[in-house]
Amino acid sequence: MAELPKVTINETAHRFELSLDGETAVADYRLSPGVMVLPHTLVPAVLEGRGVGSALARAALDHAREHRLKIKPTCPFIAGYVARHPEDQDLLHADFRNG
Repeated sequence: MAELPKVTINETAHRFELSLDGETAVADYRLSPGVMVLPHTLVPAVLEGRGVGSALARAALDHAREHRLKIKPTCPFIAGYVARHPEDQDLLHADFRNG
């Protein structure tokens, strides 16, 4: 699989972005003290199946870790990504932990 372009952060629009083949995929975020809410991810249909959503999720989680933020993944895609990556579960806000 070809390497994807770098995910960028659009702080004005509050989203992570990845542009490829004239399309832009996004993962929205909202910040509050110590917390990053991840409410929505959108990957255009022409980019599906190429790892774009996973790249956005990875960038968001790396950003949260770097800035010592807990995450609230209200987006089902991001929540699923975290569920499949045990190494990132420590980032989950207490409201989103199982048990």
